Amino acid sequence: MAGLFSRALARESRDRLHVGCGKLVFPEWINVDRRRAPGVDYVADVRSGIRFRDLAHIYAEHFLEHLTEAEGVKFLRDCRTALRESGALRVSTPNLDWVVATHYSVGERDPARRRRQCRSINRAFHGWDHRFLYNDATLEHALLTAGFGEVTFHEYGESADAALQGLEKHEKYPDYGALRHVLIAEARGFVAL
Repeated sequence: MAGLFSRALARESRDRLHVGCGKLVFPEWINVDRRRAPGVDYVADVRSGIRFRDLAHIYAEHFLEHLTEAEGVKFLRDCRTALRESGALRVSTPNLDWVVATHYSVGERDPARRRRQCRSINRAFHGWDHRFLYNDATLEHALLTAGFGEVTFHEYGESADAALQGLEKHEKYPDYGALRHVLIAEARGFVAL
């Protein structure tokens, strides 16, 4: 498999990687998913590593939560390794704090509502094959632990980097006060591990 990636990368001029793209492909990006679909450039399970190097950008929308915590940290480290020193990673993932605030109330006394809340929060964790949900502090820590030097949080579609603007396509849910339903983080820079 490494030979396939080496040969393909030698012909590949694009320097942006879209991980876990599914059916949403970006023509100007290298689109990678573990399943074949129209427009997917490479079928690969990135839990085994990212074979690309010297990338300018990596984007993963609603992908990180499908990995265990350990797999997630490894994936983020692999992203830092695959990016050039000036490169940037943009990830979006459900916000655990939002999930808890909107799906569960500790003070609820009505048994029927408590049962619904129990099922609802379990669906949020497991109904979409989620393995680990992040809050902002945990996501920032994971990115810094992975070797990134700077982490910033953004709104849907917003970025100071033109290449990372307008990428989010996942459905939106109402925010809960100051809690965003999804965390969108960009990580840059390099810290030696």
